[in-house]
Amino acid sequence: MRSDTERNRRRLVKAAAFLAGRHGTAVKMADVAERAEVAAATAYRHFGSVEEILAEYRFDVGLRLLTFSQRAESHGITLLDEVSREWVRLVVKHGRAMVHTRSGEGYLARLRSGAHYLTVQADALARPIAEAAEELGLPAPGDEGHFLWNILFDPREIFDLKDTVGLSEAQLSRRLVAAYCGSLRGWTLDGAPEDADR
Repeated sequence: MRSDTERNRRRLVKAAAFLAGRHGTAVKMADVAERAEVAAATAYRHFGSVEEILAEYRFDVGLRLLTFSQRAESHGITLLDEVSREWVRLVVKHGRAMVHTRSGEGYLARLRSGAHYLTVQADALARPIAEAAEELGLPAPGDEGHFLWNILFDPREIFDLKDTVGLSEAQLSRRLVAAYCGSLRGWTLDGAPEDADR
């Protein structure tokens, strides 16, 4: 990709994140183009919508999480705790634009259809979730384990716990990991074969 093309893409992503963090879903492509100091036509050559730009923003954050997860040397619940804590840190660092990368379609439907900004996050969590489940004596939960993690670690809820309840990043991460382990146990046990006929 040419350097000016890559520069324009980066500027558009940064502009969309800035505006979405302040104005939510009311942001228009023309606003993003103006903030990025590019023509609207240039913006549309790179992205089809503001939602697409924000998905790219979320993907970039997911890549950072994936890199962290791949480099982590811990195992089991400790690994899950470290990766989850890093996610909380990334969400807070990258701001409220993370809240606006949502969809009317459910998480599992998007994940199974290959939404790139979710699959990179799922890749980052695959080993931590599988190893935590094993440490808990549970079978690997597959993408339903990702679903449960996503419910608890949704950026909107992270900001709510931080700003409304006043929890520190470390506190909210610890509590969410503990809640996740409990919900994973309940989810897995409820799906046991002897319950299938109920």
